[in-house]
Amino acid sequence: MKARRPLPILLLAVLAVAAWYWDRFRTFAEAPLSGIQANAGLVVARGDNLDKVLRKLQAQGVGTGDRLYWQLLARQTGAAGRLQVGEYALREDTSPRALLQAMRDGKVVRRMFTIIEGWNIRDLRAALRKAPLLEQNTTQMDDAALMAALGHAGQHPEGRFLPETYAWVRGDSDLDILKRAYAGMDKALDAAWKSRTPDLPLDNRDQALTLASIVEKETGIAEERPAIAGVFVRRLKTGMRLQTDPTVIYGMGSSYAGNIRRSDLTTDTPYNTYTRDGLPPTPIAMPGKAALQAATQPAAGDALYFVAVGDGSGRHVFSASLDAHNSAVRGYVQRYRAQRQAEREGATTK
Repeated sequence: MKARRPLPILLLAVLAVAAWYWDRFRTFAEAPLSGIQANAGLVVARGDNLDKVLRKLQAQGVGTGDRLYWQLLARQTGAAGRLQVGEYALREDTSPRALLQAMRDGKVVRRMFTIIEGWNIRDLRAALRKAPLLEQNTTQMDDAALMAALGHAGQHPEGRFLPETYAWVRGDSDLDILKRAYAGMDKALDAAWKSRTPDLPLDNRDQALTLASIVEKETGIAEERPAIAGVFVRRLKTGMRLQTDPTVIYGMGSSYAGNIRRSDLTTDTPYNTYTRDGLPPTPIAMPGKAALQAATQPAAGDALYFVAVGDGSGRHVFSASLDAHNSAVRGYVQRYRAQRQAEREGATTK
């Protein structure tokens, strides 16, 4: 009887077609998606399935190809039914496999918001309002309502948010960042207070926060902070007034126009440390961890005064006596006037 051969031929044909489809599927899975624009992204909302995601890609002009391939790839990668909510980056080299794996693993876009050392609450809230794509939940709140929303009703907001960089994702709000920054400051302040130097003239950690905020505003030179704090601590111990300009400026509020006058130093406000004894009633800025440490572990010494060197370095001259301080002030004035004269002469020669 003659042997039949159609079956092997048919099997070879099926295998050939399967290999062709497999090659196309593999190419689809690994090739970059077409039509992705620069800085594009994909937002997966709660309840979105694969079909909804594909429609979102198509609405952006992204070529998605065969829907069946997407379903097969989703099963192969384990992404089927496991797409996580969030925003995903779409780069020019993003492939279907890479995108599905990112959505499966929740590799969402993380943005950064930085609270700068020395910002006050007005600066912080203004910066939050300008953060693109960050949900705004506190815009219509005053400071009192804001603190109530954070769970700290009745507390003054100044100084309560730790200067650091915070990562956030699409769907987060300004209130989310503030909650984390508040918790960060609470933890940092607690650690600084527990490690404080004995015999500090401070009654509680809130006073340490206030002192740290003044230190933060008085110098941008990190290694000077303990010395600055030392001056203020010795003044508090001896009953001298702090006489620090940043507190006066804070008390002036929106009337401050960039220049402090002699009359401002004599105009009494709760924050004028030229007219009032002791610390001001609240912090005046957001101090960083270094300022917190300086306020609770001030440098030893006998200096009771300091004034800027005036050479553009931002550094200060520290003095133990008023005579030495007055001499340092005269040196500052001379350098300042010489610098201004040089600037005027330079301007006239241009």
